[in-house]
Parts: sequence; structure tokens; C-alpha cells
Amino acid sequence: MKKTWARGLTALAGVALVLGTAACGGSAELAGPPGDVSDPKNPVYFKYADNPSFDLVYLADKLGYFDNAGIKPKYVGAVDGNQLIPLTDTGDLDFATRMASLTISAINGGADLKIIAASNQTLPDAPHMNYFVRKDSGITATSLDKLEGKTIAMNGFGACAEYVTKQYLAGKGVDVDKVNWVPTPDSQSEQAVETGAADLSIIHAPFSGHALNNPALVSLFSDFDLDGGASGSQPYTGNGEFIRRFPAQTEELVGILGRTQSWVNRNPDQARQYIADRIGQDVQDITRYAYVNNAIIDRKQIQYWIDTLEKFGQLPEDSLTADDVATNRYNPYTESDALLDTQAENQVDLTVGEK
Repeated sequence: MKKTWARGLTALAGVALVLGTAACGGSAELAGPPGDVSDPKNPVYFKYADNPSFDLVYLADKLGYFDNAGIKPKYVGAVDGNQLIPLTDTGDLDFATRMASLTISAINGGADLKIIAASNQTLPDAPHMNYFVRKDSGITATSLDKLEGKTIAMNGFGACAEYVTKQYLAGKGVDVDKVNWVPTPDSQSEQAVETGAADLSIIHAPFSGHALNNPALVSLFSDFDLDGGASGSQPYTGNGEFIRRFPAQTEELVGILGRTQSWVNRNPDQARQYIADRIGQDVQDITRYAYVNNAIIDRKQIQYWIDTLEKFGQLPEDSLTADDVATNRYNPYTESDALLDTQAENQVDLTVGEK
């Protein structure tokens, strides 16, 4: 591994126990020494949402990767997905995983955030999200104009469900301004479309698996069918104060994420079982996840979202670059802080041989 910091440890900061949906105060209240050296005897605790989802932090915890680490998660309760990035900016959370568009928009607004690790990739058999209608709805992949005047349930504005879908529907001649877009948690979106509260539901993994097995519903397509996986990655975003104060611990966390990604890719069925147990569903209803190698970030996946936000008028043209919002500085599997051009440069699993 690269990049070590050799400056000494100083006194411990006070312990701040975080309870409830959001913590009180910023990263400075965490237990642990300044982060020039990651010390398992004096671990730093990072505040993290305890959401029912397919998440590498939970899996790493289950696998014991934090047991002897100098950084450990402090779960703060369930947090609404739309609040994950704002609360990471305020320091109520220290890390979160959401679509890059949300972090880019927040940074454009002055947020102190950085994308520090890549995450999942969208594949034909591991889609990021699926589009469901009732079988008796009369809506098909070739009659999408019927969605005008109808309701689409999605998990929130500002990310993949909104922008990927609007771009695709507009390309099919649908007037997206005539569609009623309703924010709905993934865990409730299957019921929404089945009961008629929504005419189409966009459901993310792992919850899409249950809907795929629902005989009353049909999936029109997945996001891979729409854009070949260009949009379907949820990188990890860090609070700027935290990662500056604890660089070595942040590097160790990114390394743990990389190891966990590789474990999931090698053990997809066991990973699905762990998530099924966690969220209380049958493993047959848990959609597979796939990840890039080594948590290394590429410029292409970030630029996709910069371009998309510019297209929708949510980001001034040429105001930000991929390197402004993301870095591989904290990735122990790279020799440079710079982003890769594409994931084609990241085809070797560098975690092989690690526990």
C-alpha cells in the first residue's frame, strides 16, 4: 500500500456518542488522535447512517474488517436518503454513499465535501434500478407516451432516478413536464405501483429484487438498458473537515471499502444473504450488486454527472471539473492522487491476497 503519514500521535479528543437520526455537532467531537497515523489502539469513529440497504460499510463490519482498524463506524440511526449528503456536509455524518450528482451540486453550493472512493457498477445482471408497472397497466416499453398525465414514484430528486429517466423519456418523445413525479422511498415503491398510487415505480437494488418476483408487476427495463451503466455508481463522499483531520484513517477506510468490494464480487451470493438477513427479506428477493475494483475513482463516471447537471441547468457550464469534486488521494491502491480516465484502467483486483 502507498501513502503513509509519519507524524506522531497527540492527545485523544473527547468521546461523543451519537444517537438518533442525526448527530449533534461536527467531526471535531469524535474520539481519536489526529490522523497522521491510523492506530487500532486509539480508533477514530466516523458517523454513518444505519439504513437498510446494500452497503459496503455494513458488509465490512459483518466481515470483521473494522475489528483491528484505526477507524470504525458509529451508526447514528436511519437517515432519509435525500439528507445523506447535506448531513455529511454539516458533519452530522462523516461519510455517505449517494449518486455523485448530489455531491457535485452540494460542492457547487459551497459544501465542504469530497468524493473519496468509487463504489458499484451497473451490469446487465446487476442493475442499479428497475422500472416497474402493473402487468395490466397497458404501459409498455414502446408506449411510454402513456405516462403523460400519470404518476412516477422515485426515491428522490437530483440523482439517477430523476435525470436518467427524464433524459430517456424525453428521447422517446414523452413530455416529462406532464408527468407527476413523486418522491417515494424504495422500500415503499413496490406497494405504490401495485396498489395504483403510482403508475410506474423506479426501484433501486436491493429492493428491486422483491418487485421482480411480484407476479402483479413487470419490469419494463433497467437503467443498464437505458444508458449502458454510465450513470449507475454511488461513490463515497466524505466530510472535508474529517478527511483533513484524519487522512490516515480515511485512507484505511477507503482500503477497507476496496477490500469489501472485491469480496462482494467474489462472493455475490453470500453478500446477498448477509443483506437479506440485515433488511429482513428472503435472499431470492435481493438484487445482486457489482463493484469496480479497488474503490478507485475514474474521471468518466464523475464527468457524466457534471455534464448531466449542466444539461439540466443545475450547474453553471465549466464551473467544476471531476478533479474538483473527487480524488484518489486516500486510496491505498493507487500511486497517484489523480483520477483514472476510465475504469478500463482498473481491471486488476489489487486486494487479492489480503484477508
